[in-house]
Amino acid sequence: MDLHKENNARTGRRSKEEKKVVRKQVKASHTLLKHEGIVTVSQPTKSLVVVNGGLGNGVGREELSAMLKEMGDLEMLVMPPYKPYAFATYRLEESAWKAHKYLNGQRLQCGENSVTLYLSYVNSVTCEEEVSIPLPEGLVLVEDFVSAEEEAQLLAAIDRSSANDEITAQKALKHRKVKHYGFEFRYDNNNVDKDKPLPAGIPEECLPVLERCVKNGHVVIMPDQLTVNQYESGQGIPPHVDTHSAFEDTILSLSLGSKTVMEFRHPDGRLVPVILPGRSLLVMKGESRYLWTHGITPRKFDMVPACDPQFSAHGTNSSLTLSKRGIRTSFTFRKIRHEPCCCAFPSTCDSQGAPSAPSPSLPSRPSLPCCHADAARLEEEYVHQVYDAIASHFSSTRHSPWPRVCHFLSSLPPGGVLVDIGCGNGKYLGVNPEVVAVGCDRSSALVQICAERGFQAFVSDALSVPVRTASCDACISIAVIHHFSTQERRLAAVREVVRLLKPGGRALIYVWAFEQEYNKQKSKYLKDHPENHNLVHNTREDSWEPYGERSTHTNRQYKDEYKPVDNIQDVNKVTDGKLSVHINRTAFSTQDLLVPWHLKDRKTREKGESGEREKKDKSEEKTSLCSAFGFSTKARLDCNPDYRPNCDSSISSGSGLNTNDVTHSPDSNPSSKNDTQTSNSSQGSESESGPLPVFHRYYHVFHQGELEQLCVQVAGVKVQSSYHDQGNWCVILEKD
Repeated sequence: MDLHKENNARTGRRSKEEKKVVRKQVKASHTLLKHEGIVTVSQPTKSLVVVNGGLGNGVGREELSAMLKEMGDLEMLVMPPYKPYAFATYRLEESAWKAHKYLNGQRLQCGENSVTLYLSYVNSVTCEEEVSIPLPEGLVLVEDFVSAEEEAQLLAAIDRSSANDEITAQKALKHRKVKHYGFEFRYDNNNVDKDKPLPAGIPEECLPVLERCVKNGHVVIMPDQLTVNQYESGQGIPPHVDTHSAFEDTILSLSLGSKTVMEFRHPDGRLVPVILPGRSLLVMKGESRYLWTHGITPRKFDMVPACDPQFSAHGTNSSLTLSKRGIRTSFTFRKIRHEPCCCAFPSTCDSQGAPSAPSPSLPSRPSLPCCHADAARLEEEYVHQVYDAIASHFSSTRHSPWPRVCHFLSSLPPGGVLVDIGCGNGKYLGVNPEVVAVGCDRSSALVQICAERGFQAFVSDALSVPVRTASCDACISIAVIHHFSTQERRLAAVREVVRLLKPGGRALIYVWAFEQEYNKQKSKYLKDHPENHNLVHNTREDSWEPYGERSTHTNRQYKDEYKPVDNIQDVNKVTDGKLSVHINRTAFSTQDLLVPWHLKDRKTREKGESGEREKKDKSEEKTSLCSAFGFSTKARLDCNPDYRPNCDSSISSGSGLNTNDVTHSPDSNPSSKNDTQTSNSSQGSESESGPLPVFHRYYHVFHQGELEQLCVQVAGVKVQSSYHDQGNWCVILEKD
């Protein structure tokens, strides 16, 4: 029977289960069209789109390919990175018809992951050409550098070595096990004690390997320090630059056991993932050693090129598959440096002024939380209490709403209900007078300021807002969610926003971005640095930084990419997980950090407020920008074209992204000239005659794609759009 006739004949005698599958298939097709622009067709073709069968939701190429090949000869299988769908092209149209008929609604088991597949016809499949990314300068990867027998001998030598801490400086860190030989690397100061060698030198089983490195020209002199890291499946190491003053130029890293992906990141934002096969040697020299950070993101699967020559020969991104991590052991060999470093990269060189050890400005730095109770305590001390203490000064720096937030607010229908979660001093509550606007904030001091300004606001935690479910036409959360210290709490904050929305309601969310330089343009935050340069901290601590792609298509995501986020630790801290203090107006080298707030005295603040009022008065004459967006009269008066988009307020479970106040020239804050005394929490204070206190606020700065990945995990909502706004990642959500 002709395929088209048989297909039409079957439509009249479908079972109840078949009709259910068809409904879900049609819904999946509509989702693809709306969010990905993929057009499906009803008539059979040789090509199919397989929904739920993608790398983005944990489906491996091998499992999907095996299932599809049961229906006939497969010409091509395209699995776009980070997407929850794939494209399959058969040699014959009949094979595609069989796959469509028999595989629709079938479950595919991929390890512990089980998914239901839905297939639709497409006219054609386009493959994105693979872009060859060069390795960082000075980086060399040598595969199969040691034999399987040498690998076994090296691992056995480490297992036999003494577990005595005094001999090998063995440590059980939160994300891996570590042993040091020759010299101990101390995580409290990111350096080595060169006058105290360890009793255990480099094991003799390593000497043939090192001699081969010298013979092959990978290193000039024999290393005298070895760090052995053992990683279980899903564990990683934070992005870091090995401290310049501690070690000479060349660093050798031997990977044994499971394959993994190491990510190298340049200060300008370039990212190069490097696959490290088992028994391979990685050689870092020059720029790759001194300037680029390197780290391993904790996850159980890596996205790697497929081994199947049928699909890897296309030279496209379609050749990717998932690689499950196992136990990996790395041997890192280094030579102790006895003279100051004089490299060509002063921005990351502690010998030439860049910081290596954690900042001493916070005597007792907090740790990143391990549980819900720890997270609540951290946020109470380093978010809630801080904003209550600095509320008056904080509010004095918050005058002008951001234009793109104003644009969102002006688009709301008259009579709609708006809730501003983490409203700060309420500067957005009066932007659109045609809506019913109410704000909430964790800081009672800021809520009081809202009341004094005539706005409706109440005290509330962003995780539990006492407003009826599905009662709001719109919600905004501006600079709030980055104050939550675990992935679960950040996700809960998004869920709470969505809960309040009516069906069809929209929400706008802003968070501070890790990428302060985007599309080759620096944010206002970096431009305001007096020396206008980026600093990267030298680190060797336990943290990690997730790497995500934008994914706004569905809530079925590859969960392992972000699952361990609640365990992340900052790279500028010691082994017990201490958070670092960020250097204001510099590029971020970590995702979890403390940002200082320098409190100004009343006289200085009043002078600044007077200047701000003059500036605001002048800005009332410049309404062309706001008029172009169609803002209301009140909005036009409040929107300053010279805004600083990542200098906003609002308090989450305490909140408030402040950045415009944290770079202090001597004339803006007299106490910052020699500011060595700071508070270790929001409770710190000095006498009136001494320097004013410095408060520290916790932040989790988001990588590109991370906010979208967070939002699509919430059921019943889709990401309508996302964008980068002067150092912030932003999304507009719509409730189904």
